[in-house]
Amino acid sequence: MSSSEPTLRSSAAATPIAPAVHAWLTPGELLLLGAVWGSSFLFMRIAAKDFGAFALVEMRLALGALILLPFLLRVKDQIKPSHWLRFLGIGIVNSAAPFVLFAWAAQRAPAGVVAISNATVVMFTSIVAWALFGEKISKRSALGLLLGFIGVAVLASGKTSGGSVLPAALAGVLASILYGFGGNFTKRYLHDLPPSAVAAGTVLCASIAVAPLAFATWPSVSPPALSWLSAVMLGVLCTGLAYFLYYRLLYRIGAPRTSTVTYLVPLFGVIWAWVFLSEPLTLSMAVAGALILGGVALSQQRAPAKK
Repeated sequence: MSSSEPTLRSSAAATPIAPAVHAWLTPGELLLLGAVWGSSFLFMRIAAKDFGAFALVEMRLALGALILLPFLLRVKDQIKPSHWLRFLGIGIVNSAAPFVLFAWAAQRAPAGVVAISNATVVMFTSIVAWALFGEKISKRSALGLLLGFIGVAVLASGKTSGGSVLPAALAGVLASILYGFGGNFTKRYLHDLPPSAVAAGTVLCASIAVAPLAFATWPSVSPPALSWLSAVMLGVLCTGLAYFLYYRLLYRIGAPRTSTVTYLVPLFGVIWAWVFLSEPLTLSMAVAGALILGGVALSQQRAPAKK
């Protein structure tokens, strides 16, 4: 997320927004983004069983790329051949593979379980930054990471309808680990392009990478209308428009404040699953969610400045 901060500062200075607008617009857009991204787990839960993981993800990526393409065309003169290789690599790590893992998990566990596992992204981003790039982890952050890992263990140990959610929870955690790599790689290797163009380029290349697998596994029987609608919503709403909203916030308030949406996504994921799919909130989900989100909150707090 923080890869775009140099651009963010100059953009924010050039187009200031009145404090009165900030008072309602920014919290409102953060809430909306959390609700939209939280709904992605509901849509995957509905559509994945009929489309399969690869076909569903291809629809999501292709529709998302279509929405985001104007941002890429706007800076086409700045794009070098090396950018396309980076778009492809980061697109696979940060979009294609995690989306496939989440879609696979959605076929095997309640949407709420998958949404809660997604909350570990911030933790793994910090761990990758420490392991590969030498960024420091404070004692406070280390304690937060430990709490988060305990939460993951609790989540993976849960059961639903008598069956274990371990495979789905582990798939969600693996997807979050990939997001951790993708966020750090984006920060270091695509920092010279506007973040909206980066989103468009990586989603487009991810779509191209998944296409052969999607065509090879395309369902022989046409999915029902509700699954088609869910797939379209995943692409247009949860990928294209959500990224647009995400980068609006990045430009206006910066990466650290925008990252607070991480706390809202699992909350809405559980709420939508409960409202529309009647999925219960189990004790293990509640405990795991509290530990993971508490760990994320603790790991993101800055230590008091020394005087």
